Amino acid sequence: MNHWEDFLAPYKQAVEELKIKLKGMRSQFELENNHSPIEFVTGRVKPVASILDKANQKNIALDHLVEEMQDIAGLRMMCQFVDDIEVVVRLLRQRNDFRIVEERDYITNKKPSGYRSYHVVIEYPVETIQGEKRILAEIQIRTLAMNFWATIEHSVNYKYQGEFPEAINTRLKRAAEAAFQLDEEMSQIREEVQEAQVYFSQNKDVAKDKKAAHPQVMPKENK
Repeated sequence: MNHWEDFLAPYKQAVEELKIKLKGMRSQFELENNHSPIEFVTGRVKPVASILDKANQKNIALDHLVEEMQDIAGLRMMCQFVDDIEVVVRLLRQRNDFRIVEERDYITNKKPSGYRSYHVVIEYPVETIQGEKRILAEIQIRTLAMNFWATIEHSVNYKYQGEFPEAINTRLKRAAEAAFQLDEEMSQIREEVQEAQVYFSQNKDVAKDKKAAHPQVMPKENK
């Protein structure tokens, strides 16, 4: 693998295309004035150093990366509520611009570390000047609380290389449960939260309209 830029080019293209498409799903809900199950979308291509580390850990030969490493291209779709995740997964299953290869439910079946998220691995066709290339990409769907915990855990894991001191491990598990409890509590008041958001949005639009209809006149400078 001496030509990493060439190798990663279709993955970078896939991430940019998928970000536009997945953000478009959110925009469609907003145009219909419906609650969007998608809060926001991010994406990245795994750095070369991380690819090599994972290949070493998983015993993946470099000439088998395309078939065996599923998350070189990665997307994250954030949701406000746990129930929104199921809606997003259902929407992904209905699409015909990629093929779902695998689904992993780490919400119903959390990892021992406390990690929760829903992973959808897809095969995505990328059009290049050499023709079509089909690559694997991983879409992670999670709530904001799940993402906060996962981000912190990833940073700590980088420091300890997965060998957490027992005290840190215990606290991380407690924090994971606290994050999930927060999601559960927010789900209980979901309707009230959504009504408040609609009210806020509508009043913000009214204020904009009033401001546009009655622009402030700047006082003339004294000469």
